[in-house]
Amino acid sequence: MTVRRGETVGIVGRNGSGKSTLLSIICGTLAATSGEVEVNGRLAALLELGAGLNPELTGRENIPLAAQIYGLSEDAVRERLDDIIAFADIADYIDQPVKTYSSGMFTRLAFAVIAHVDADVLVIDEALAVGDAYFVQKCMRFLRGFCESGGTLLFVSHDMGSVTALCDRAVWLSAGAVRMDGSPKEIANGYLADLYEMPTDSAATRAEVGAGKALASAPDPRQALLASSNLRNDLRILSYDFDGNFGAGGAKIVDVEFRDEHGEAISWLLGGEIVRLTIRANAMKSMHGAIIGFVVKDRTGQPLFGDNTHLTYLDTPVDVANDSCVEALFEFRMPVMPKGTYAVSVAISEGTQASHLVHDWIHDAVVFESVSTSVAKGLIGIPMENIKLESSVDRNP
Repeated sequence: MTVRRGETVGIVGRNGSGKSTLLSIICGTLAATSGEVEVNGRLAALLELGAGLNPELTGRENIPLAAQIYGLSEDAVRERLDDIIAFADIADYIDQPVKTYSSGMFTRLAFAVIAHVDADVLVIDEALAVGDAYFVQKCMRFLRGFCESGGTLLFVSHDMGSVTALCDRAVWLSAGAVRMDGSPKEIANGYLADLYEMPTDSAATRAEVGAGKALASAPDPRQALLASSNLRNDLRILSYDFDGNFGAGGAKIVDVEFRDEHGEAISWLLGGEIVRLTIRANAMKSMHGAIIGFVVKDRTGQPLFGDNTHLTYLDTPVDVANDSCVEALFEFRMPVMPKGTYAVSVAISEGTQASHLVHDWIHDAVVFESVSTSVAKGLIGIPMENIKLESSVDRNP
C-alpha cells in the first residue's frame, strides 16, 4: 500500500483489526514480522495517551524533550515554546507533573507538540475522542490547514463522519489485512453495512433509554415540554465564549444567545422547535453594509448549516454608526441533531458576500450537545410532521 504526499487517509476497522498495530509499525515503535515500511519526511504521531511524555516531569519540561524527539533543535523549541503552551491551553497545569493530568490534558499537550514540529506526515490514532469540544474543533482546524498546505495525514477513527469529512481516501482493515481501499464514501458504506450485521447490544440500548428518561426528569424550567415531546432530540447548551478569534477589530461581538420563540433565553433546545439565535456586536467604527452570520459545525468542524444577513438586506445595506450596537436575529426551526457535540461560529463583517472585511470572527461561540436523538441517518434530521406504517389483511393483487 502506498500513501502519496499530500494524501489524507482514514484507516477504519473493528477493534482488533490491526489499525493501531499498523500505525505503530509505520512510526517505528513496533517491528514488522515481514515486509518493509518506507517513510519520506519528518513524521509526528499521536498514538496511545501519554506516549513520549515522562510522567514525572511537568508539561513545560516535557515539551522540549518531546519536540527534540521529532528533530527540532533546542533553539527552535525555545522559539515555539510559548505557542505550544498556548495551543495546549491547560493553564497552570503546564507546571504540574504529567502524571497528574487527565486523559484530555494528555491529548492537549501531545497534540500541541506535534502541531509545532513542522511534520511532513502526521499519524493520529483515535486520540481526539477524549478531547473536549473546544479543543477538538481547534485540532480539526489545524488538521485541515495541515492538509491544505500539502501535509500527509494518516487518521484512525471509529467515527465515519470524521473520516468522510477529513479524508480523501480510506482503508478498511479486517484481521490484519486490507479488506477495502477506496473513497471514504465507499468505505463508509461497506464498513457500516458490515457493522450492522453484528447483534444489537441490548444492554447499551437499555442504558440509552434510561438516559432519555433521566433527561425527562431533569430539573429545568422547560421540563414539561421536554417530557411531553415526541421529538426526543434534547439539545443542552454547554458553554458560551465571546472572545474573538480574529478580525480587523472594527466591531466586537459581545453576546450570542439562543432564545425560544417568545424571546426568552434558554439553556435547552429541542430539535424541531422554533428557536431564535441572537448575535449582538458593538461597533468601534462606522460600517457600510454590515453583515452578521453564523455556522453550526459538528465535532469534526464540518459545517452543517448556517446563514447571514446579506441577502435579506441586499437592496438596503445596513449602516452602523461608530460607537453603536447592532443585533442580528435568526429565527428558524432547529434541525434534529444526531448525538454528539456541536459548535456555533459567528462573525460580523462589512461589504458584500463576494467582497467583505471581517471585523470579528469567533470560533465556537456556543457549544451544545445532543444528548438524545431520533435521527436514524445523516448529519442532521428534519422534523417529521407525520410517519405512518399500516398493515392490512387485504393484500394488493
